[in-house]
Amino acid sequence: METLEFKIRIKAPVEKVWSVLWNDDTYKTWTGVFCEGSYAVSDWNEGDKIHFMSPGGEGMNSVIETKIPNEYMAFKHIGEMKDFKEVPLNEETKKWSGAMETYRLTADDEFTDLVVQVDVIEKHLDYFKEVFPKALESIKELSEK
Repeated sequence: METLEFKIRIKAPVEKVWSVLWNDDTYKTWTGVFCEGSYAVSDWNEGDKIHFMSPGGEGMNSVIETKIPNEYMAFKHIGEMKDFKEVPLNEETKKWSGAMETYRLTADDEFTDLVVQVDVIEKHLDYFKEVFPKALESIKELSEK
């Protein structure tokens, strides 16, 4: 597994960027670059489960490991979802279970720096390297409105 890092500088207050990241409507917009119609099922509280879903009922079940509002959010990915249900771990999911995805926001004058780190297995590296920058551009656009 490899950890990829993506960064973007956004001309918006940190509170606005945080809201764009985790508000249901804007979350659906920026994550649409990964899968059109994707959404999350969560109360967004530290320690809670979160389901990252496609409209077809596939996705990942994860845990919000750390949440520091307007600063930091960390997800630990546990396993897959199929037909809107958590699937027991198998040999394939065991390869990436425990992978982390983190979002760090740092305020700097009128800008916010967003740094995302995501653990990725080899077969998905090229996909994430191509698509994650598009997601950050979408976050920037939504935040700077």
